[in-house]
Formats: sequence, structure tokens, C-alpha cells
Amino acid sequence: MSEYSERQLQIISKAIELIAEKSIQELTIKNLAQKLGVTDGAIYRHFASKTDILLGILRVFQKRAKDNMEKTCTSDLPAIAKIEYLFSNTFRYFTEFPSVASVVFSESIFQNDSMLSQEVHQLLNMQEKALSCAIQKGQENGEVCKLIPEKELIRIIIGSMRYIVTKWRLSNYSFDLIEEGNLMLATLNKLLTPA
Repeated sequence: MSEYSERQLQIISKAIELIAEKSIQELTIKNLAQKLGVTDGAIYRHFASKTDILLGILRVFQKRAKDNMEKTCTSDLPAIAKIEYLFSNTFRYFTEFPSVASVVFSESIFQNDSMLSQEVHQLLNMQEKALSCAIQKGQENGEVCKLIPEKELIRIIIGSMRYIVTKWRLSNYSFDLIEEGNLMLATLNKLLTPA
């Protein structure tokens, strides 16, 4: 994952704002240049295409997620607390930057673009790895139920998170994502905790 210049990060930030204000379909070089008060060419000096800007949004989110996941995996927190921490941070981030959720969960954009699809796939792999580290250790030391295989628990957890974020996004952010996320995490806690 390459580092972005300060100007590129400003463009990415304005792209996120544009998506939040209008929609992901309204993210065009022309609209973005207008929002920044520059020419289209000024954008093209920093990004070759709209796809590269979307990649930038994903990579900035990916870097943040990676740092969060590495910090969680290496912490001494109990397994379930690690899982709660991972997803609480994600819910807080999406609440602060809801348009990033629109980009991360816009499968229709990615199905025809292998680079974007690959970045989202990498995000999923990172989530799986972080959850795997928490669940494996938790199952080994008796903190996490062993009745459900690790891979299935990962699917249940990620699927639950994606469902809540997608429903929140499609409802035009009509409910408190953090509150709903905490309810989901409390339910998952019951599922994960050995009887």
C-alpha cells in the first residue's frame, strides 16, 4: 500500500465529502474538481482516474483498519473484548465517515473492476485474520465456545457487521450505528461465550 501525499489525501478527503453530500455515482473528476475549486487537470496530476481515487479511499481505510487490527491482535485483552474492540472502532469510524461505508460496501462498483475488488478482498482477509487470532486463542484457553468452528464464527461475525452497516447505509443513516453495533456485539458475546 503506497503512501499518499498531503495533496492526494486532501483530494481523497474531498471525494469522501462529495460522496457523503451526493452519492457515489456523483463522484466524477469534474464534480470533484468543482468541489475543490480546481481544474480537472489539477486532479489528474495526482490521480489517473476516478478508480484511483476510490482505491485511495479504500487504502486509507485499509491502513487504519490494519493498524487497528494489529494493535488488537497483539493486545492482552480477552478474546471477546478484542472482537468487541475491533468492531466498535469500525462502527465509530463509519459513524464519523459514513461515505466510506458507501465505498467499502459498494459491491456493484467492484464487480467490474479487479483492482477495487482486490482491495475489498484484502480488507476482508485482514478482518478474517484479526478475528482468527482472537477466536483461536480464545478457543484454546476456553474463553470462546468450541462448538462452532472458527471459520464459521468469523463468517457469522463479519456477516452480522456487514448487515448492520448495510442496513444503516440503505436507511440513509436513520439509526445510531454504534448503538445497534453494541446490541449486535452483546448478542455475539452470548453466542461466543462457552455455556
